[in-house]
Amino acid sequence: MATTLPPSPKIGMVSLGCPKNLVDSERILTKLRSDGYEMSADYAGADVVLVNTCGFLDSAKEESLEAIGEAMAENGRVIVTGCMGKEAEVIRAKFPNVLAVTGAHQYEEVVGAVHEAAPMPPNAFINLVPESGLKLTPRHYSYLKISEGCNHRCAFCIIPSLRGDLVSRRPDAILREAEKLVEAGTRELLVISQDTSAYGVDIRDQPRLWRGRELRPHMTDLAAALGELGVWVRLHYVYPYPHVDQVIPLMAQGLVTPYLDIPFQHASPAVLRAMRRPANEAKVLERIRGWRAICPDIAIRSTFVVGFPGETEDDFAYLLDWLAEAQLDRVGAFRFEPVEGAAANALPDPVPEAVKEERYARLMALTARISAEKLAAKIGRTLPVIIDAVDAESGGAAGRSQADAPEIDGEVHLRDAGHLKQGDIVGALIEDADEHDLFGVPAK
Repeated sequence: MATTLPPSPKIGMVSLGCPKNLVDSERILTKLRSDGYEMSADYAGADVVLVNTCGFLDSAKEESLEAIGEAMAENGRVIVTGCMGKEAEVIRAKFPNVLAVTGAHQYEEVVGAVHEAAPMPPNAFINLVPESGLKLTPRHYSYLKISEGCNHRCAFCIIPSLRGDLVSRRPDAILREAEKLVEAGTRELLVISQDTSAYGVDIRDQPRLWRGRELRPHMTDLAAALGELGVWVRLHYVYPYPHVDQVIPLMAQGLVTPYLDIPFQHASPAVLRAMRRPANEAKVLERIRGWRAICPDIAIRSTFVVGFPGETEDDFAYLLDWLAEAQLDRVGAFRFEPVEGAAANALPDPVPEAVKEERYARLMALTARISAEKLAAKIGRTLPVIIDAVDAESGGAAGRSQADAPEIDGEVHLRDAGHLKQGDIVGALIEDADEHDLFGVPAK
């Protein structure tokens, strides 16, 4: 006589914030799935809902609180984790009935809270998890977190208080994870951390064996080893330390995707000093020119803060002039927001909100013009494109060039591409461009 096993509890997940949070969510779900839990795609079907919060900016905290409120209203059985877990008293004051609150990357505490809130029935059948783990991104690209925390103490940032100082992963462990992801279908690895350039400084005297050779825990060595896996390797959150220069030849050789995500934040020396950031912007411009001489196709993306306390019109004009010379490929900007616990809150001369808005609009208009010119120069070229989505009915497809990271940069829209599949990497003849996107057709 067959035995009917009781159903396993189902877990819902709401993941907010940056890709680092997304990786945390994937790790939590992978552990829960290996413990036998099922996943729910909606609130109604979940026995417990996890909300992985972001707490970097006040606007992000508001979004996190709204997400918790929605989960409480729709389900009522909610566990909160992530960066805003540091403010458990705020969360519990607003939502006294949440089941548990844990901090960022406290995987064991989250899983323990789930076990307590929705225990597995005795003898439940445990389904095996793929070796690559469970993912919240499409199969063809994956975020690869190489470290936690940060050693910087930027005046506007509270990440070290949320996630602690830098803790690097072993290089062999990172590469084993990368191999499993590639074996499972990943075509693009997006390397992330709070400070990718600082990878390994805490474990620099602990080399590991990889494929029969000794591998230093260092960004350059790690990037070269990842490049041997035969997929796109995209580097995010790279501070422009001197050794970053060593990565550019790897891009020219095709081992690493010619793309650098560098959070410059500003260019004015006075503002950078107030932010507690490196302030030698002239040398950075020199290095950018040197990088482009070695690898002409390198795409540089960055983010900037406008309206930082004390920013004068001269400071802002300096930033615009710097951007006009730097000709960055992709630029994002944020209006300064005070963040509870950040040193910048105590700085004098706050910038009025109306001035922030006006400066933000001027910066985005300039960078949109630069982007449009740089994209127009690609018309007539054939570029490699990774396919993210295909519309078989219309025959169109959307993908990204090597200059475009998912979610944050532009896209390449292709006609006559209904035969392609998600994850394909194809040559695309570029026929047109606008301020952000390219348009073309698969090359014959």
